[in-house]
Amino acid sequence: MSTRNGEKPRQEPTLNAPPLLKRMKFDNVREAPYVPPPQPPLRLTPWLLLLATVLLAVAVYQESRNHFYQSHFWHWLAGKLDYQLVAGQASQIQYPAEGPFDQRFGYNQLTQWQHTLASTGFQISAQSQFSDSLLRYSQYGFYPPYQEKQQAGLIIEGCSGDLLYQHQAPAMQFSRLTDIAPLIIQSLLFVEDRSLLTPEHRQANPVLNLPRLGAALWSQLQRAAGIPAAAAGGSTLATQLEKYRHSPQGLTSDMAEKFRQLVSASVRAYQQGVDTWDARQRIVLDYINTVPLAATGSYGEVHGMGEGLYAWFGATPQQVNALLKQPAPYNEAQGLALKQVVALIVAQRRPSYYLLQGRTDLDNLSNRYISLMQQQGVVPPQLAAKALTQKLSFNGKAALPAQPGQDFKATTMVRNRLGQLLSQNMYQLDRLDLVSGTTINTALQRNISRHLQKLSQYDSAEQAGLFAERLLAPGQQTQVRYSFTLYQSTQNGNKVRVQTDNTDQPFDMNDASKLELGSTAKLRVLVTYLQIVAELHRLYAEETPQTLQFVELAPQDNLTQWALSYISQQPGVKLDTMLQAALERRYSANPKESFFTGGGLHTFNNFRKEEDKLNPTIAEALQQSINLPFVRLLQDMVNYSIYHGENSSYQLLKDDDNPRREQYLRRFADREGTTFLRRFWQKYKELDSEQRLQLYLSSSRQTPERLAAAYLYIVPNATPAQFASVLQQQFNGAVTESEWQKLYDKYQGAAFNLPDRAYLSRSHPLELWLLAYLQQEATDASLQQAIDDSRATRQEVYQWLFKTRFRSARDNRIRTMLEIEAFWDLHQRWQRLGYPFDYLVPSLATALGSSGDRPAALAELIGIILNDGKKQPTIRIDKLAFAADTPYETHFARPLPPAQQVLEPEVAAAVRTALLQVATDGTARRLQPAYATAQIAIGGKTGTGDNRLVQLNARGQQISSKALNRTATFAFYLGYQHFGVLTAYVPDANAERFSFTSALPLQVMNSMAPLLIPYLHSEQQCR
Repeated sequence: MSTRNGEKPRQEPTLNAPPLLKRMKFDNVREAPYVPPPQPPLRLTPWLLLLATVLLAVAVYQESRNHFYQSHFWHWLAGKLDYQLVAGQASQIQYPAEGPFDQRFGYNQLTQWQHTLASTGFQISAQSQFSDSLLRYSQYGFYPPYQEKQQAGLIIEGCSGDLLYQHQAPAMQFSRLTDIAPLIIQSLLFVEDRSLLTPEHRQANPVLNLPRLGAALWSQLQRAAGIPAAAAGGSTLATQLEKYRHSPQGLTSDMAEKFRQLVSASVRAYQQGVDTWDARQRIVLDYINTVPLAATGSYGEVHGMGEGLYAWFGATPQQVNALLKQPAPYNEAQGLALKQVVALIVAQRRPSYYLLQGRTDLDNLSNRYISLMQQQGVVPPQLAAKALTQKLSFNGKAALPAQPGQDFKATTMVRNRLGQLLSQNMYQLDRLDLVSGTTINTALQRNISRHLQKLSQYDSAEQAGLFAERLLAPGQQTQVRYSFTLYQSTQNGNKVRVQTDNTDQPFDMNDASKLELGSTAKLRVLVTYLQIVAELHRLYAEETPQTLQFVELAPQDNLTQWALSYISQQPGVKLDTMLQAALERRYSANPKESFFTGGGLHTFNNFRKEEDKLNPTIAEALQQSINLPFVRLLQDMVNYSIYHGENSSYQLLKDDDNPRREQYLRRFADREGTTFLRRFWQKYKELDSEQRLQLYLSSSRQTPERLAAAYLYIVPNATPAQFASVLQQQFNGAVTESEWQKLYDKYQGAAFNLPDRAYLSRSHPLELWLLAYLQQEATDASLQQAIDDSRATRQEVYQWLFKTRFRSARDNRIRTMLEIEAFWDLHQRWQRLGYPFDYLVPSLATALGSSGDRPAALAELIGIILNDGKKQPTIRIDKLAFAADTPYETHFARPLPPAQQVLEPEVAAAVRTALLQVATDGTARRLQPAYATAQIAIGGKTGTGDNRLVQLNARGQQISSKALNRTATFAFYLGYQHFGVLTAYVPDANAERFSFTSALPLQVMNSMAPLLIPYLHSEQQCR
């Protein structure tokens, strides 16, 4: 039979069974599977075993000689462990945890800093993205392979990317291995890893030194078995690098950590290729440059042989290196250099012991190694002999050498802010792997700094025209401190271009001081006044004259009366027109009127007698800086706060017989009392008891009588000694023992209730109550708890005002408390415009600067005025780049911040014009010759402050006055992009001998015109 293709038919297999069974059908029986017969076990003959052993030995021998298999495996693995910089925030990245170098460089804190910086306006603009393999590798605990930095530290760049400051640690390093004396390298390898730089084994793994590792394991086994044995270290230089860089606390805690070190170091060694010669050389160089060598009190942490030689022995690494390169004949200096190098190599095993307590042991051990090296031919016998005769002399007083920096004041300012942003002290900050981009114009910063410093020299001061009436006398120029800050208004905020002064101290007078800057306070009063006018325009400008006739006004509310009268006469008037009219209102400069303010009657004077008979407009008073018109203007503003609107106290006070008076008072007391309690809570909430007391004392003008009334309510259990200590500290010992004892007895216990004590101390009753509450009852209380517990007190505070028997006494008390509340309202208005402090002195003297100010805050106000009423953030640091060229690289930038409209644009424009007139026709007209020809619009406000410590007796009478400092300030704008502030300052008792006015900063400003005008006209300004 044949098939279609001519093939033979397939023969089916037949079952070898009896014929009967062949014919039977097995419908329900399954055929058993075929089981092959058992085979005899495979037996290796001795010849086969010998052959396998030989082959394995040959493979191990060949691998130990050429490292073929492991070199290709580690290189293959390293090739998969990559990362790349991507825009925005990375989706997968693993930061290190506890390694000493990771902590020092800041890599392990980047997660925390992302959240911190985000809260201050920074966002991640670019970040390293881990590959999937690198992410898994890192999550297993291994250290990412990359060429680690021998040296890192803070770098601060100016707005053009030029260097402003740099700190690199370690500060002393060798740049190339070929630069290092061969004796230093040979000594290190003899002690630590003698086969590391064997050139024949190009693919050798520098991580594994099998004889050394075997000796270490054998010693560990002996110790585990209870057999005394010296501990042998199995670490090569490669694993030591991993250990002191990345292992927790720089230690090998267990076998798992040792395994991580071995794997991480092997991957790193083969990252660039299977040939490890370059990697091994880099290991030696990295070790020499970065090995930890304890710390000294004057130098700080010491890393690397270079720093070790300098910090511990006072020897420069360049000198030691040069000595060990010199050939024979050898001298004692070369012997000492070798001894110092060997000592540091040995000391790295236990640096804190050998370099501090065990110096004798270190000397002896160094001698033994030198002898061994001489026996092995590493060190010439003559040099070894010289070294063995030398004794190690430890210096330990060497300080860190100065590092590059262009301007001390600017870098101090930036470093302080970086430290605050990152919660790092200056020492930690300088060692971060961080590049900070700033807004500082380094060229202008440097020029202005040099100019201000030269003004302390007679010739420079004379050339600047500083010797004249109301300026300086010859010889005084050395004692005046100048502070200058220049800002540029941009779409990305107000950027600081210059911030400097002529001191060599880190104190920042511009941002960290509280100074009485005199008439610059008039600028704040003017702005608030025009804000009130804008409020009145918004309320009433759309009403008809007939409707305005029925508005109920308090007789004391002069501002609202004027606004209603003006709007009635000018229906539909625009805001800018009304603001100009408000600036033309006249106020008397007569100093003979007394003002009830601050709890008593006060008088004020003008700067010049000829001003006393004037009746200037507000604009003219600002131009000439006349005092009394602004005192009267502030009085009208206080009355506006008290008597205007739905919370007007006029309704509360005008009708004592109103039957609804009691109900009205209760609602008023609860609402107003809660409002003021919240304000006082904000003032004191984050302070301890001592800080709260000091803040309270500095918030008002104290006398012994006032302080006693308040203090013994706040601290009712105070002992006589405690009471006397507070009085003597506050009044510099001017209160006698009999006086304070009398006050202590008078104000003890329940002699006066809370409202009486508040009146006697010229304080708000709820402020005293809260201070006592926090002091005695509930230091951990919440605001809501304080509000609940003060319910009855709030009613008492406002009820007592109407139960005083005598009308005049009642009126005085009412006016005192309402004035305090009005100044709280004024303070809130000022704070919205950048006023930096937590309180205002509740006195009309605030119009003349008694509440103090800060130059930077004044400049911020000028910036708001220049930016049409928009408050923009002040920016000094606009970029941060962490860990460049590492797997943790992260860049932060500031996006466009939203501007906050805090002033009506019409108000800002009106004030800007008024300030321009100050420079053209007013107190700043001295600037015209220098700046007018440059066609630059300039405006600003001058101010002079004479800050004095005034001692008062128990009746509030002045008994002495001592000058604490003298200041003169000019807050300005230059063109319509730049603004700033210039302050002249004399501290301490020296101020008594100075009589300069704001003419001094104006003259200094003139002297800077050759520097500022070219900059303002330059097209190379930073953006």
